[in-house]
Amino acid sequence: MTGLGKLTDRETDAALGGAFAKGSTAHTIDVAALSDDEKHPRALSDSKTKKDKVIKPDAVTLDIQKRSEKYQRGPAPKQKGKEKARSKTAQAKLTHARNQRDAAVLEAARSEALLTEESGFMEAEHMERTYKVTQKDLASHVDISSAAKIFDLSLPDFGPYTLSYTRNGRHMLIGGRKGHIACMNWRSGKLGCELHLRETVRDVCWLHNDQLFAVAQKKHAFIYDHTGAEVHCLQKHIEPTALGFLPYHFLLASTGMTGRLVYQDITEGKVVGEHKPGYGPSHVLEVSPYNAVVHMGHANGIVTLWSPQQSLPLAKMLCHKGPVQAMAIDSTGKHVATSGLDGRVKVWDIRMFRALHEYTTLRPAQSLDISQRGLLAAGWGPNVTVWKDALTTQATDPYMRRQLPGSTISDLKFVPYDDVLGYGHSQGISSIVVPGAGEPNFDAFVANPFETRKQRQESEVKSLLDKLAPDTVQLDPMFIGRIDPRSHSQRQHNRLVDARDEYSKNKADGKYVDNNVKNKMKGRNSTAKRFNRKRQSNVVDLKKVLEMEKLEREMRETETKRRKVPEQEQGALSKFYAEKRNE
Repeated sequence: MTGLGKLTDRETDAALGGAFAKGSTAHTIDVAALSDDEKHPRALSDSKTKKDKVIKPDAVTLDIQKRSEKYQRGPAPKQKGKEKARSKTAQAKLTHARNQRDAAVLEAARSEALLTEESGFMEAEHMERTYKVTQKDLASHVDISSAAKIFDLSLPDFGPYTLSYTRNGRHMLIGGRKGHIACMNWRSGKLGCELHLRETVRDVCWLHNDQLFAVAQKKHAFIYDHTGAEVHCLQKHIEPTALGFLPYHFLLASTGMTGRLVYQDITEGKVVGEHKPGYGPSHVLEVSPYNAVVHMGHANGIVTLWSPQQSLPLAKMLCHKGPVQAMAIDSTGKHVATSGLDGRVKVWDIRMFRALHEYTTLRPAQSLDISQRGLLAAGWGPNVTVWKDALTTQATDPYMRRQLPGSTISDLKFVPYDDVLGYGHSQGISSIVVPGAGEPNFDAFVANPFETRKQRQESEVKSLLDKLAPDTVQLDPMFIGRIDPRSHSQRQHNRLVDARDEYSKNKADGKYVDNNVKNKMKGRNSTAKRFNRKRQSNVVDLKKVLEMEKLEREMRETETKRRKVPEQEQGALSKFYAEKRNE
């Protein structure tokens, strides 16, 4: 060592792998100027071998990958071969969007660690049964705030009542058949507004938040604000009996005595869709929270699925032998529960349009609802029955029961993000506690039960900016974003190649019989007639389609070229006019 940080070539020969020849003149080099790889060549070789090794993911990474599957928004667009965007800028944007989507999925999976709340159900021991537990027993074992959620509002003069809750479960709206309307913060007991319309009220529905609500009255549907002031009269909704609201599209849907399904945009006021199923009056309408498809129940036992921009139903299901009385859809959009006048409650898998389970009630169920955790509630006569795990398996015994002697259940709803079931009857409104019904963890970007006034205003503006078009309502909501990166010429070329391959394969298999056309007499051997004389099976191949299109196009062109001969061109000089036309 000749100095601080200085080495001779012989001293550094071993470290640098013999970079200097033996017997060379002694000189000094600056070690500080060397890179890390030159200082430690052996470490560099070790790092290269480590990179070649495949590192297996640990248990935490595997768990996050498994959780991220449910946050995937449809399959990612696949690029075949070297098919890419035409420009580097577009390719960079696609890559950036793909990276953002993958990062959002991972963040959503990792955020589950912050969801500390868990749902709890009642567990019976030995010979006990959960449906024998009364609300009085529950009130003595739960906290004070939960016990306050068990109440009865006696309103015998204006019933039967129907009710609705906001998306965050904070406000309740009730409507009596004889015209009594009231909205309130049911948790704190603060009354928002109360009015008597002196007109028949068939249904009530909250709109996007607690500031506006819709009422199905005798002749038309009306919109009121939270103070009780009338905002709009929707004259297109004639004699409505059931209302539904699409929160992400800002559409109000209704059906009534006319049997029509009407969609109206509440932000612009225009009617975006009006359909007539043709099955007579209907009073059953539900909106799927998964894909915003409207489900209508009819008097002949058929349930139809509708989209605003399509004149024909997306699907039809024959659910009951009699009229459909009530319907409910779970939060995932996979299961639908229906009740008919035959006294049966059926659970359907909407993906396969097949009945999974069936329950029987002594009287036809007038109302159904499914909680966020999959509990099925049915109101029939004076009874309220709740089944646990009724969607995935056949429940043998009910989870909870409630009976109101001397009254009839007209409507029931589970409170979002809370273990509470509210139901309206002929004597007023009641509320009971159902352990394990609500979702314990909420997403503040979707619905916040504790939102402030400022948060409500901001969420309203953001939802208006993110408003979806009516044509995005489909059975499969994942079709949005599925973009084929191929150009039009590439898609057409691939389609032609596939059709030719299929035609060659079918021809080799003998599916095309007697393609050889026999010659006929003079005048009947034209190309078109030879083509029509081909005897094939019921297979439409590409060649046939192209020839038919070409023939139709030629016939259309010749028809347009022909024109009627005017009267002045008829007579002795018509020969010259004909020659002029043919030029």
